[in-house]
Amino acid sequence: MPHIDIKCYPGRTDAQKKMLAERIAKDVVEIFETEESSVSVAIHDISQEEWKERVWDQEIAPNLGKLYKEPGYNYDD
Repeated sequence: MPHIDIKCYPGRTDAQKKMLAERIAKDVVEIFETEESSVSVAIHDISQEEWKERVWDQEIAPNLGKLYKEPGYNYDD
């Protein structure tokens, strides 16, 4: 059962988030050949000030070898 967990900066409306979740779910159903009822999508607002600590350090940097789409930015310490 695919679960997609999106982190983004705040500022998107609930309508935008709902539209994104619906479109992602539609693509997952088509590409993974699964049922829509098996797809879930969560969206978390993370402030720019917290991004490095909560997202880059914990999720992106440790998993660079597993990313199918890498970000075009990095944090040089």
